[in-house]
Amino acid sequence: MKQTDYNQITSDSEKQRGIKILFISIVAVGMGQTLFSALLPPIARNLGLNEMEVGLMFTLSAICWTVFSPIWGRISDNIGRKPVIMIGMLAFSFSTGSFGYLLQYGIENAVSVIALYILLVLSRAIYGVFGSGTPVAAQAYIADRTTRSERSKGVAAIGAAFGFGAILGPGFAAVLAVYSLFLPFYLLAIIGFLGMMSTLVFLTERRRPEVFENIPETRLRLNDQRIGGLMLIGAGTSFVQAILLQISAFFVLDVLHLNAQETTSLVGIGMMGMAIMTLISQLVVIPKLDPSVRTMLISGAVLLVIPFCMFLLPMSKILLVASMVISGFGFGLIRTGTAAGASLVVDPEEQGAVAGLIGATAAIGIIFVPVTAMALYSYVDPTAPYILGLIVSAFMLYLVTGSGFRHMNRVLSQDTPIL
Repeated sequence: MKQTDYNQITSDSEKQRGIKILFISIVAVGMGQTLFSALLPPIARNLGLNEMEVGLMFTLSAICWTVFSPIWGRISDNIGRKPVIMIGMLAFSFSTGSFGYLLQYGIENAVSVIALYILLVLSRAIYGVFGSGTPVAAQAYIADRTTRSERSKGVAAIGAAFGFGAILGPGFAAVLAVYSLFLPFYLLAIIGFLGMMSTLVFLTERRRPEVFENIPETRLRLNDQRIGGLMLIGAGTSFVQAILLQISAFFVLDVLHLNAQETTSLVGIGMMGMAIMTLISQLVVIPKLDPSVRTMLISGAVLLVIPFCMFLLPMSKILLVASMVISGFGFGLIRTGTAAGASLVVDPEEQGAVAGLIGATAAIGIIFVPVTAMALYSYVDPTAPYILGLIVSAFMLYLVTGSGFRHMNRVLSQDTPIL
């Protein structure tokens, strides 16, 4: 590796500006996740699409996300973070805008539902294939420019940005849907394009980090012992969160025997509480207390075991909301711990690759919950998915307290700048 040219290293003010730009861009991506969930079902019904067809749309996009996140991570290791972030934001903008246009065209014109559905699936696939690059490259950009002691705070900021966007999405959709059901798609597409332009003009990356001048031939793999356990934690976290998000409304309908309006209100409050507690953990608790990665992983796993135990008790409205709120705090801790831990245990030239692999785990729940936990709910018992969630959460707690994470003691004692 050549001697560092410190004139090319990002200054503190440029780092802060970069974090703000990335925060806004990831907020937009987070808004897209929940905006689609809020607006698509009623529009899909008008188009004659059923729940299975809508779910398949999201599943295919999630598969694309899982497959291509690691690829974009490695690409960002070779061409730099900024180009990948821009490609992802442009894809997000195009996918969101074209999806809204296709929905509007399908409602207002007599078209083949099959042809329209194929185009809608392709539009979402563009987001999964190309849009997956933005959060991966954004996390790697932060890792490149933080010391080990700063890593958790930087990673938490990226996670909080996505969570904040997820909270804003439904409200953004509700306000604009008064004027048009399709307007939220168009405006969010514009926001995404502005995010891409802001990245182009204001995000500082004069060169690829110098560690890329001598990239080792060995590639970071799924079975790498440094990240294998963390990959399992990431996948498990995605899986148990998807159980809570996808099944809780059905659970309320069938166990608490509430009507559709009451169910929507109660589950909405629970999900809002979950999102807020995730934000608090990432924006307040982690920056203030600066916990170690090991502390975040263990605390997060414990806080996921508790709510799944609560679902096995006689259920009430208060218990349901409390369980989701507790889980939200756990998700904020364990997700940040997973991403920060993975960044810390690999070498500087592997930051993009590891961000891609960890990012790929985020879609695991969307892919597998419908065919596992949902099947258990339908054919076994309403509590069966939560027993499965408890087993997975307990397994994660076992992993983070086991010998597989002893290497954390070494990496956490170091405080070495990357770039």
